[in-house]
Amino acid sequence: MKNILVPVGSSKNALSHLQYAVDFAEAFGAKLFIVQVYNVYTKAGTMIKVDNIIERESKEFLNNLVSKIDTKNVDVTVRVLKGKLIDTLELACKAANVDLILVEPRTNSIKDEVFLGKTSGKIIKQTQIPALIVPEGYIFKPIKNILLAIKSAIIKKENALNQLIDIKNNFDAVVNLLLVKTVYYNEGDFDVEDNLTSIVASITETENATTFQGALEYFQTHNPDLLCVVRRKRGFFTKKWEKNTILKKDFHSKRPVLVLSGLK
Repeated sequence: MKNILVPVGSSKNALSHLQYAVDFAEAFGAKLFIVQVYNVYTKAGTMIKVDNIIERESKEFLNNLVSKIDTKNVDVTVRVLKGKLIDTLELACKAANVDLILVEPRTNSIKDEVFLGKTSGKIIKQTQIPALIVPEGYIFKPIKNILLAIKSAIIKKENALNQLIDIKNNFDAVVNLLLVKTVYYNEGDFDVEDNLTSIVASITETENATTFQGALEYFQTHNPDLLCVVRRKRGFFTKKWEKNTILKKDFHSKRPVLVLSGLK
């Protein structure tokens, strides 16, 4: 884990989120990119140039936030980027060789029933960038116990587990695998291959309507420091696939959630 990117919105949790990002990056000796993305929609006939104004104000906003946190020994780079959110973040991550993007659940939403707001939900659902969702106000601590909850153990994508392995090795953490049998179960989904067996300490099988429900039951008895899930068409975060906002009744976590880009 060498490069970590943090998109910043206007939430009241921004300072706490940035401090967690710095602490997390320091644990890996990683470089931290703090970015804000803006887009300008101009009306026909409008001659006023607003790009420079927005860019300047956004840069001042980010620098002010960074001045209020302890950056420790972390190499922090602040950038203001123009463009569509997802396309711009993906380009930035590719250019900076980003390993992980840190996301706060509600960058703008103030509704208590919302877990992932529109912007955060869009990042999680519409990109393939590995992401870590950090709960609001969560204070960094070493990760010692990880729950990997998946409905299929079939791994076809090269380096699919890289971020999980990095976190496991860096903190000397224990990874417990939870295989959740849902209505989408296919023969062979629970055949765990060596590349996964080699990093897990235990394997538990359960049957639930959704992967989240299976993970929720496990959480109550084992209380892991980190939940790890996988993006896929019939996986986490798909119940509201047509919407970017994710409600707490559909998914929520009081612990950080590592979202891998997919196993297949």
